[in-house]
Order: sequence, then C-alpha cells, then structure tokens
Amino acid sequence: MEKQRKRTDSSSGQGMLWLFGAILAIQGFGSAITEAGWDTSFGVAGLLRAAHMPEWATPLVGFAGLVLLGMAARRHYTGRRADRHS
Repeated sequence: MEKQRKRTDSSSGQGMLWLFGAILAIQGFGSAITEAGWDTSFGVAGLLRAAHMPEWATPLVGFAGLVLLGMAARRHYTGRRADRHS
C-alpha cells in the first residue's frame, strides 16, 4: 500500500489567500482610481487618509493583493503538478 503524502497547506488556508488577495487588489487599486478620477476617498483610501498615510499607500495595498494572488496561484499550480506526478 502506497503512503499518501501529507499536504502542508489546507484548502481553507488556500481559499483565504485567494480571498484576501482579491479583496486587497480590488480595494487598493479601486480606491486609488476613484480617488484620482473623482477626487473622493472611500474604502481603503478613506481609511488610509484618516490615518494620515501618504497617497502612495493605497496602490501599495493593491500590489500587496497581487502578491497574495500570485502566492495563491503558485501554490495551486505547484500542488496540482505534484499531485499528477505522484
């Protein structure tokens, strides 16, 4: 009988990476675009302005979301490749 390899990441943890990545990317870039186009702050941009953060902090939140989405994608595809080669 062949031993099954234990996975180090859970599917709920993987789902949270996708979720938080999408939320941060949408909020960060959406707030930055809205603030630049309509001169109004809401969501992440509004919270960051209230905390006296610089304007470049809002797109930084969007880039953090892209990093999380990239991590989630990498884990997803390397996990699938490892499962096929087992």
